[in-house]
Amino acid sequence: MRYTTAGESHGRALVAIVTNVPAGIPLDQTVIDRDLARRQIGYGRGGRMSIETDKASVLSGVRFGHTLGTPVALTIGNRDWDNWTEVMSTWGEPVEPSRVTAPRPGHADLAGIQKTNSRDIRDVLERASARETAARVAAGSIARALLAALGVSVASCVMSIGDAVSDFDVANGQLDREAIEASDVRCPDESAATRMRAAIDAARNAGESLGGVFVVVATGLVPGLGGYAQSDQKLDARLGAAVLSIPAIKGVEFGDGFALAAAPGSRAHDEILHSADRGFYRGSNHAGGLEGGMTNGEPLVLRAAMKPIPTLMTPLASVDIDTLKAVDASKERSDVCAVPAAAVVAEAEVALVLASAYAEKFGGDTLGDMQAALASYRVRIRT
Repeated sequence: MRYTTAGESHGRALVAIVTNVPAGIPLDQTVIDRDLARRQIGYGRGGRMSIETDKASVLSGVRFGHTLGTPVALTIGNRDWDNWTEVMSTWGEPVEPSRVTAPRPGHADLAGIQKTNSRDIRDVLERASARETAARVAAGSIARALLAALGVSVASCVMSIGDAVSDFDVANGQLDREAIEASDVRCPDESAATRMRAAIDAARNAGESLGGVFVVVATGLVPGLGGYAQSDQKLDARLGAAVLSIPAIKGVEFGDGFALAAAPGSRAHDEILHSADRGFYRGSNHAGGLEGGMTNGEPLVLRAAMKPIPTLMTPLASVDIDTLKAVDASKERSDVCAVPAAAVVAEAEVALVLASAYAEKFGGDTLGDMQAALASYRVRIRT
């Protein structure tokens, strides 16, 4: 399953086209809209969330609540479009919106205009804005629907915001989803969540922004998704690339990740066990469910680090691209912290990669064929 997105923050709409979609997937538009709403909420979000209430329109590829096996096209409107179509002067005459000429450190602003030879940073920043990730979430909802029909679920939670850290263990893949969805920072540890809100408040008062770490967990996976023979088949590489494509994500690790570099081999690997009821399984999950570029049947555990958002109400130093003089970086309507939202986007990216891996292994024409092939595979690997 692959997706293409189009549209800018100031465009009329965001568009997602999802290809390689098997036929027969039950698809409820209210579920897509629910995922879009999950992306918008969260303590520390900015002014745009009060403008937009995201809802998807399915244009093709779905009939009577099921996918047809053809590409699925979706659009998500931009209510902010009216603010960009025409700006009126005090005399009622249309004028061009003012150009943005002070690039922000940490954003695509400067490198983007150098790449495209634009003289207005807005040409770059509106596409590079995380607003575009709404289309990814809509596309990911289709992948999640396929995975659910195959017995796979994908969830996320926030592990830290700034220096407020939760230390609950997610290696076993057990997340309290009800508590996560009820939390405005997507953290089921209420003590840590309280510290996270306080850190966001302090950053807001200081004109700062905050990043953090979130975890995405997928359960119900069979072993053998992905591949060991070619680099482009390795599932960890594909998952890493997908999550790193999300704006502001600077690092990804699986399982114990970087901590494994300091551990001896005897404590870094997961011993192989077998029982009649479970078949092969592992006694631990240091690998985060991935070995040799493939799933091993344990929960997939992926952590990602998000840097602070580059728009600051107390701007950093920059250089005006017209005058080449020192100026403060530009300010845009922005969030103080978007880590909870980024976690929802990462769920979508992980779901899309996993859905593709299932289609590659079990055939991607129809859901029924995939389910039959999966059932046969489960029997074979147990014996």
